[in-house]
Amino acid sequence: MTDATLNSPKTGSRPNRSPNLAKGFNFVRFKKITEVGIKSIYSHGLRSLLTVLGIVIGVAAVIAMLAVSEGASYEAQQQFRDLGASNILVKSVKPAEVEESSRSGFGPPQAIVYGLTTADITTIRNSIPGISNVIASRIVKKNVWNGGLNINTDVVGTSVDYPVSRNYNLKAGRFFSESEMRDHGNVVVLSDEVAQALFPIDNPLGKTIRIDSDYYNIVGIMESEGFSNLGQNQAGSSNSAPSRIFIPFTSSKSRFGETTTRQTAGGVESETVELHEAIIQVEGQDGVIEVGEIIDQILQRRHKDIDYEIEVPLALLRQAEESALRDQIVAGAIAGISLLVGGIGIMNIMLASVTERTREIGIRRALGAKRKDIIMQFLIEAVILSGVGGLIGVVLGIAIPFIISVFWGMTTIVTPLAPILAFSISALIGMIFGIYPSIRAADMDPVEALRHE
Repeated sequence: MTDATLNSPKTGSRPNRSPNLAKGFNFVRFKKITEVGIKSIYSHGLRSLLTVLGIVIGVAAVIAMLAVSEGASYEAQQQFRDLGASNILVKSVKPAEVEESSRSGFGPPQAIVYGLTTADITTIRNSIPGISNVIASRIVKKNVWNGGLNINTDVVGTSVDYPVSRNYNLKAGRFFSESEMRDHGNVVVLSDEVAQALFPIDNPLGKTIRIDSDYYNIVGIMESEGFSNLGQNQAGSSNSAPSRIFIPFTSSKSRFGETTTRQTAGGVESETVELHEAIIQVEGQDGVIEVGEIIDQILQRRHKDIDYEIEVPLALLRQAEESALRDQIVAGAIAGISLLVGGIGIMNIMLASVTERTREIGIRRALGAKRKDIIMQFLIEAVILSGVGGLIGVVLGIAIPFIISVFWGMTTIVTPLAPILAFSISALIGMIFGIYPSIRAADMDPVEALRHE
C-alpha cells in the first residue's frame, strides 16, 4: 500500500470543509441578511424616504456650496492671473490731502502736480536687476465722436506691448506698431464696447473717430472684457474698463500734454501727471514680491507724498488662494452640519425601528440568528439608507451648480473630489450612527423579546 493510498480519504467519509466553501457560506449569509434589511426598508417606504431626505440635503448642500465657492474663487484668482503673475502695477494716485482740499472748494484754484514720472521709471529700471520690460501709460478721459454719436471714455496712451502684458486679446484687426509709435501716428484700437456704441451697424475697421480736433484711424478691436474691481486708476476707470480705447503713448503725450483741467466748485483745477500707470515685468515669478518691495522703497525716497499705488498680482493671487481655502472650509463645515443632522435622523429612526421590531428580533434569535447577525442586519439598513441618500444627493449636488450657472450666470466648478468626499462622508455617517441601534437590538434578551407585544 502506497503513501498516496494511506493518505487518501476513505470512500463515504465526510470531506473537510475548504476555506473557499466557508467563505461561500459566509457570503450567502451576508446576502440573506442584506435582503432582509432591504425588505424592511421597503416595507416602511415613507419613513425610509424621510430618513434619507436629511442625507440627500446634506450631500447636495456640501457639493453645491463647494462648487459655488470654487467658482467664486476661480473668478477672483483669474482676475489677478490676467494682470500677469510676473507683473507689478504702479499707479498714480492723487494724495488724500489734495483730494480733500479740492472737494472742499476753499482757496484759490491751483495747479496740482503728483504721480509717477519718467524719472521714477528710469530709476527703477536701472536700479533693480531682473526687470525685463516697463510699459508706461497715460490715461485721459475724453469724448470720442463718430459723426453724431459720441461716448465719454478712457483714452489710454501706451506702448505696443500693452495687450500682451495685460493678457488682452484682439477681436479683429491689430494693435499699433513700433513705427506708428515713433511717428506719433493717429491710429486707435477700440474696446468692443466703444466699437458697438460708436458703430452699432457698421464695421469700425478702417474708419475714423474724432478726439478733440484730431481724427484717428481705427486699426483694431479688442475683445470684450469682464469687469474688475482691482483698484481705480487716475482717470477713474477700473483695470478692465468697459469703455476704453488705445493710442500710441507718443501720440497721447503730444496731443493731450501732461496737464489736464477740470471744473470744480472753486473754479478751474489743473492737474499735471506724467504717467498714470506703469506695468513692470519681472523675469520669472520667484523675485516678484521682493522687487515690489524694492520699488516701494525707491518711490518713498523720491516722493514727498504717497501719490502712488503698487499692486503685485502674485501676492494678491496668493492671498486670494488662502482666502478661497478658508471659504471652502467654512462652506464645507456649514454644509457638513446638514449631514450630521441627517445622521442623527438615521439613528433616531433606527432606534424607533428596534423598538417596533422587538418581537421580530426575538423570533430571529430563537430560530438561530446570532448576535452578530442582528448587528449586521441593522447596520446594513443604516448604510443602505445613507448610501442611497448619498447617491441622490450627489446627483442633486451636481445639478444645482449647473442650474445656478445657467439661470444666474455665476461661475460654479464641481471638482471630482467634492462628490467623492460627500458620498464617502454620508456612508460613514450611516455606519457610525447605525452602530448604537444595531448593538442595542443585538443585546435584547430573546425570551423577553418574544413576550413583547
